Amino acid sequence: MKQFRTTPYKKVIKPLLFLTAPDTIHSQMTSLAYGFGKTPGAAKLVRGVIVRRRPELETTWKGLSLTSPVGLSAGFDKNAKTMSAMRSIGFGFATVGSVTSLPCAGNPKPWFYRLPNTEALAVHAGLANEGVDVILGRLNALPIKVQKEFPVVLSVARTNSKEASGAEEGIADYVASVEAAKHSVAVSAFEINISCPNAFGGETYTTPKLLEALLSAIDAVHAPQPKLIKMPADLPWAEFKKLLDVIVKHDIDGVTISNLTKDRSKIELKDPLPDSVKGGISGAPVRELSNNLIRRTFAAYSDKLMIVGVGGILSAEDAYEKITLGATYVELITGLIFNGPGFIEEVNSGLVRLMKQDGFSHISEAVGSAHKVA
Repeated sequence: MKQFRTTPYKKVIKPLLFLTAPDTIHSQMTSLAYGFGKTPGAAKLVRGVIVRRRPELETTWKGLSLTSPVGLSAGFDKNAKTMSAMRSIGFGFATVGSVTSLPCAGNPKPWFYRLPNTEALAVHAGLANEGVDVILGRLNALPIKVQKEFPVVLSVARTNSKEASGAEEGIADYVASVEAAKHSVAVSAFEINISCPNAFGGETYTTPKLLEALLSAIDAVHAPQPKLIKMPADLPWAEFKKLLDVIVKHDIDGVTISNLTKDRSKIELKDPLPDSVKGGISGAPVRELSNNLIRRTFAAYSDKLMIVGVGGILSAEDAYEKITLGATYVELITGLIFNGPGFIEEVNSGLVRLMKQDGFSHISEAVGSAHKVA
C-alpha cells in the first residue's frame, strides 16, 4: 500500500525532528497540540480535512460510541493536553496518563531514547504527571462535544515514590485516584496500570495475591465506568493466566495487552543500546510478545474479557493482526512518533481495506477471526 499520508512526514519532517533530543520533541509536540486544541475552530477544521467517516469501523462498547477502533495508548499524553488534537487526526479514543493520586516528577531525564532501525523507543519516564486532581480539571474543561464524542480512558497507577511503594500504601494510592475520577463525565473508562516497568518498587501487583487485594479495593469504590487492566509483557503464559484468573472474579471488563518489555535479552535490536540507557522498550520488539498473549487470552477468556491490543503497531497490517487474534480495539504511540499524524487515518483506511479483503463488512466481524481458520 502506498503510504501517501505519512510519506511527507517520514521523508522531510521526521529527519529534522530526530535531530533534536526526544524529550525535547515530546514536550514541544505536547505543548503544540495543547495550543492547537485551545484555538477556536482549529480542531474542527483539521478533522474536517483529515478524517473520513468510516461506518465499517464505528463501534459501541459499554455505552461508549467510538468512530474507530484505533486509540492513543497511555504514556504519550500524561496530563490530558492533547485530546482535541488526537480526535482531529482520527483516533477513536485516547488513554490519558498514567495518572497518580499525587503529582509526580517522574524519573530523572532523559526519559526517551530512540532506536530508529528497530522502530522502537526506550522509555523511562516513571509515571510523571501533574496528579489526578489537576488532570481531571483539564479533562472536565474540554468542550462538551469532545467529551461526548471522544471517549477518554484514564490510566491509573500508584505514585512513583518510596511512600507509595508498599503494597497497602500503593492500593490506597490507586483507590484515591479512582475515587476522585468516578463522578467525572469526561472519564469514559479506567485502565488500571499494574505493569509500569519504570516505577519505584517495580511491578508490585503482578502477583495473584496482591492483584486480588488491589482489585477488591477498587471494586469497593463502585466506579460506574468500565475498567481495564494494563497487563505486563514479559510474564510466561502460566503466570499471566494466573492474573487473568484473578481479574475475571472482579468488576473488570477487559485487559490491555501489553505494556513495555523489560527483557532486552529476548528481543532483536537493530540499533546500539548502551547499558546506561534505562527503561522498557516499546514498538516493534513488543509486537510478537503482545500478539502471543492476545491470542492465548482470547482463546481462554473471550467470553469474559474484552481485549485492547498494544505493542508494535507500525502499519495497518499490524493493527489488523491484533484484531484478528482477538483484540476488539488497538492502541499505539510509537507508530505515531515514527510515522506522523497522518498515520492514524492510514491505519483506519487500511483496516477497512484488509477486512474487506477477508470478506467482512464490519470490523467487529474480524475480531478473533484468526482462531476460526487456525
